[in-house]
Amino acid sequence: MTAETRVDAPAGSPTDRAGLDAVRVSWSAAGRLILDGVDVTAPPGAVSGLLGPNGSGKSTLLRVVAGVQPPSGDGAAAPRVTFAGTDLLGLPRRRRARTVAFVEQEASTELPVTVLDAVLLGRIPHRSLLAGDSAADRAAALAALDEVGAAALADREVTTLSGGERQRVHMARALAQEPTLILLDEPTNHLDIAAQLDALRVLRRLADRGVTVLAALHDLQLAAQHCDHVVLLSGGRVVAAGEVRDVLVPDVLDPVYGVRTEVLTHPRTGRPVLTFAPR
Repeated sequence: MTAETRVDAPAGSPTDRAGLDAVRVSWSAAGRLILDGVDVTAPPGAVSGLLGPNGSGKSTLLRVVAGVQPPSGDGAAAPRVTFAGTDLLGLPRRRRARTVAFVEQEASTELPVTVLDAVLLGRIPHRSLLAGDSAADRAAALAALDEVGAAALADREVTTLSGGERQRVHMARALAQEPTLILLDEPTNHLDIAAQLDALRVLRRLADRGVTVLAALHDLQLAAQHCDHVVLLSGGRVVAAGEVRDVLVPDVLDPVYGVRTEVLTHPRTGRPVLTFAPR
């Protein structure tokens, strides 16, 4: 297997059901091609990891799929991003916000708002434009905070929180949207080990409820232990995609990361355990 190999999931796997399907996604800035015709799928009911070295295009891809920034290309070269068979980029903004939630890596605010008020922003797509927060909105926001282990922060101002606490709040805001597709850019960023595991358990629970999860991750070990499906980017292109045990192997990882990878097997879970050494 070479670094250019695309590994497809076997027939009958979750990827056969309608989930996220992005085709020919390109994006350039200042004459530099950041994404070069990327094809990505993320099956429903699974945690999909978006992997790759710094500068490989992970954040840009998520922003395009989320509709935060427009893709490059038109006509025959225009990208197609569908979710459950619906043109995601063609949806009205409000309807798209009821379908997809996006947790950015650095989504900070200096406004003096409480954590609860910040999470309530996730309820905006579900109410009329002039309506205030309802009892149901508050209940959904509080439930989201509880799910990410941040219920005790509800009355704190966001500006007083640590980076890890803010990350939990951003995830809670996304959960309050009640999305069927959630995109996350480094959701374990700023988190300690226990909090990282908690965050990934939240993603697992979402997937078990049928939500399509696509998360950009730097930590290949976390991906190996918690993802069902992974997409590996390098230089703005997909290098490999498929099941964890097929993609996270030395023949694929070593050329992309410039390391020597050894794959062991976890004695309890049977999942891959990765170790790395310089080349």
